[in-house]
Amino acid sequence: MLPQAITNLEKLLNGPRDGALLRYSLGNEYLKLGETEKAAAYFQQTVERDPRFSAGWKLLGKALMAADRQEEALAAYERGIQVATQKGDVQAAKEMGVFVRRLKRLLEA
Repeated sequence: MLPQAITNLEKLLNGPRDGALLRYSLGNEYLKLGETEKAAAYFQQTVERDPRFSAGWKLLGKALMAADRQEEALAAYERGIQVATQKGDVQAAKEMGVFVRRLKRLLEA
């Protein structure tokens, strides 16, 4: 059985309140449950709806990493760094930069 938070959020899908933030919230809830593929799908929808949502890119990368999809995670983090830099979101860009360096070392090993 799904937690009440997810059930409540899913009721809002395809309604007037549906948007990047709703998809981000659902992705976050599924990530907490360890449902990495479902989380990644919602984070992908988040950044499709709002490509400038740097936190969406960051958690998309995290979900893809957890789903053992490293190449895709690397691409998400790199795009997220571009977005965060353009927005002036320095902290998010720095955090994703750390993840990129770790991922590149992992992929090179």
